[in-house]
Amino acid sequence: MTAFVLATANPHKTEEMRAVLEPLGVELLERPSNIPDVEETGDTLEENALLKARALVGATGEAAIADDTGLFVDALNGRPGVRSARFAGETASYDDNVTKLLDELDVIPAPRTARFVTVIAVAYPDGTTFCVEGELRGVITFARAGDQGFGYDPVFAPHEGEGRTLAQLTPREKNDLSHRGRALRALCEELARR
Repeated sequence: MTAFVLATANPHKTEEMRAVLEPLGVELLERPSNIPDVEETGDTLEENALLKARALVGATGEAAIADDTGLFVDALNGRPGVRSARFAGETASYDDNVTKLLDELDVIPAPRTARFVTVIAVAYPDGTTFCVEGELRGVITFARAGDQGFGYDPVFAPHEGEGRTLAQLTPREKNDLSHRGRALRALCEELARR
């Protein structure tokens, strides 16, 4: 089994990543609690994911996996994008970000097309790195729906979701079609080639 230190301390992301990767033979080790969050100063998802993965390798001496995810809304010229987690401010909650998104889209008619993109970076102690990506297209709904998931899930309805938001899907359904699930499966394919 291949093992990596996981850069994220987000329990929701950790749960999703373990659910996809562990059955495929990839073990995820908890990020040590004494390692501080890495400041995401990159201009792209890939830059931020690499910053986090390299920081974990530097702190632990072990191979590491990090991800960065953005929601790119067409009517907002791709915003919130790389700033999705901080859309409503540096200390914004998931609900704050969703509220700001719905407020900014208030006058935009359907379909309010958008895409989620996840980039996963792997970094090794020898300095080798690589990235993979997963994308999910859909629309932003007019109101929150569902109580599963996290982040923008209650207002993002994927095209393959039969009209349901990501927050209305079971965890298994979400992992089967989500941007993060797609990136994780691409990661396993890449690891198998190496």
